Amino acid sequence: MNTEMIKTVKNDQFAKLLGLELITVDIGYAEVRMKIKEEHLNGLGIVQGGAIFTLADFAFAAAANAGGKVSVGINANINYFKPAKGKYLLAKATETSSSRSLGNYNVDIFDEDNEVLIAKFNATGFIKN
Repeated sequence: MNTEMIKTVKNDQFAKLLGLELITVDIGYAEVRMKIKEEHLNGLGIVQGGAIFTLADFAFAAAANAGGKVSVGINANINYFKPAKGKYLLAKATETSSSRSLGNYNVDIFDEDNEVLIAKFNATGFIKN
């Protein structure tokens, strides 16, 4: 794991604003936790889809950049399955394939008990040389 790149990922100001916390980071893998706050809720009182997307995107960024090469997202999509319940959400990002210039990642977002799958996020990153 490249500590300089992790410092760069940790310097993400939007992630700080949302209160995202890196739990585990390794090459091609990351876990990020988000404490659900009132600011994360939409008008219906459930976690806003954009907050969940950002949680997943941040986990993807940590996993994709942990090896030391700069990777930037070029495509991402998300599917939502259940409303988030509890006090925390946990995103687990895993590299599924990588070449010289592209990396593909899956991110699963779980409830605080790591039992209910809330959403699934898929992303492709461009690896800059």
